[in-house]
Amino acid sequence: MKSTAWLINGVLAVAIIVLFVLHFNNSNAPVSNASLKEGGGKIAYFEIDSIENNYEFFKEVKTALELKNQDNAKVLNGLKNDYISRVQDLQKYGQSLSQAEVANRQQDIVKLEKNYSAKEQQLTAEMQEESYKRTQEIRKKIEDFLKGYNKDNKFAYIISNNPDLLYYKDTAFDITKDIIKGLNADYKPKK
Repeated sequence: MKSTAWLINGVLAVAIIVLFVLHFNNSNAPVSNASLKEGGGKIAYFEIDSIENNYEFFKEVKTALELKNQDNAKVLNGLKNDYISRVQDLQKYGQSLSQAEVANRQQDIVKLEKNYSAKEQQLTAEMQEESYKRTQEIRKKIEDFLKGYNKDNKFAYIISNNPDLLYYKDTAFDITKDIIKGLNADYKPKK
């Protein structure tokens, strides 16, 4: 889902900005040449779109969200079709009904329309909440993996490649394949 990718990229971009601000605001902290020689100043990156396309858990989450979105669309289409049917029915037979019957049917139609709007808002809110929760799950798994991956502190920062954020990248520091391989090795699908 594009919105999931944007959400992950946005969260990661904010995290990067915060890290850089904290790093450069703390310029009084001594930095030894030894830590720089050991790679303490290196920045690695990974391609988030490759993670999205190749990390099995990410693909599973994406599929589950797409299915939920399709289910929501079916529910809303059912409500919409019922509304349209009632409107068409009133238009077709309204001439032969009494004023009281027409008024009752119009009230029912208004209720159906309000019900549709309320259900649409509810399902949209639930979908956003579920997407956020699942995105946070993915983010946590990536963060946990990166902590282990970088346990020898060879990188000071590991960031997600966001085309709007990075202007230059040395592919020697691209760790995307390592991350995908490690995340998929750690992932245990639910049976």
